[in-house]
Amino acid sequence: MKAAIFDAFGKPLRIGSVDKPEAGRGQVLLKICRCGICGSDLHMTEDPTFGLKGGEVIGHEFSGEVIDVGSGVTHLKPGDQVSAAPLRGCGSCPSCKRGEPAWCSDFTLIGGGYAEFAALDELQCRKLPWGISAIDGALAEPLSVALHGILRAGMTPGARVLIVGAGAIGLAVAYWARRMGAAHVVVADLHDHQRDRAMDLGATDFVLSGEDMARRVTESCGGDAPEIVFECVGKPGLIDHCVDLVAPRGKVLVLGLCTAPDHMNSFRAISKEVEIVMSVFFTMPEFEMAIRALDGGKYTPHHLISDDINLIAMPDAFEALRSRTSQCKVMVDPSAAETTKL
Repeated sequence: MKAAIFDAFGKPLRIGSVDKPEAGRGQVLLKICRCGICGSDLHMTEDPTFGLKGGEVIGHEFSGEVIDVGSGVTHLKPGDQVSAAPLRGCGSCPSCKRGEPAWCSDFTLIGGGYAEFAALDELQCRKLPWGISAIDGALAEPLSVALHGILRAGMTPGARVLIVGAGAIGLAVAYWARRMGAAHVVVADLHDHQRDRAMDLGATDFVLSGEDMARRVTESCGGDAPEIVFECVGKPGLIDHCVDLVAPRGKVLVLGLCTAPDHMNSFRAISKEVEIVMSVFFTMPEFEMAIRALDGGKYTPHHLISDDINLIAMPDAFEALRSRTSQCKVMVDPSAAETTKL
């Protein structure tokens, strides 16, 4: 089958052929319908921390059609349209039974979405409700990551929220914050490429990072500093920056993936009694909630999608995303012959 293959750090992904997987016991074989390009995939292909050796097929935000099932599969059948969670646990420990495979002692983060087919455990799949397309179904994973952050932050209706970073996760946080009742949802970024998309997803304002940012954010929050600041970039120094922007006794929720050592002014943080909370992955109930959220509404998650491309165009599109552009969530359709700009 065709796939986008990682060969080595510093090299673009390569379109080539790999063996088509088979559905083992408790597994389903999916024909990949869509796979979103994620910022963490970019990190994986440039940072040895994530353990890529060469020869891997990555991609973890995908939806697909079940075309075969292995023995022991009970809830899915060929023809079902599903969204796949990349979190694989043992399936039987207390964490897995709670729907929290990310905290199983046998946890594995699986990829394989940048290919025509993928085999994964039935437990990782959730059937898409009628009327939800495969292209939207591939949004369930990033939406779940953002939702987990919202819940970890303990956000309540009426909250003043600032989101630092207007990438796909930051914009998904804006969507959930507005959907769950925040009064002020301000998105900040170095560039204004995503201003309109942020507003379409539910932001109440968009500010450019830079001089006098704290004052401008406070004005956008109705005259008071934000109670919760979401760090959605993942660069050294940004947690400290968020501590500066949050209200006293506020909360900084870290979703940005940073593998480099970081630093912060701990005296300022303790003087303000700021709570710093880390957030990663999600639970399966959150994944199911994200799928339900794909079914319409005024602020719809499909606004995250900027492009729909085929597998041949994928390596070039992947490399282009290393530089900030007006693109947001780029979807890969492994079966498509043409590429479209949405």
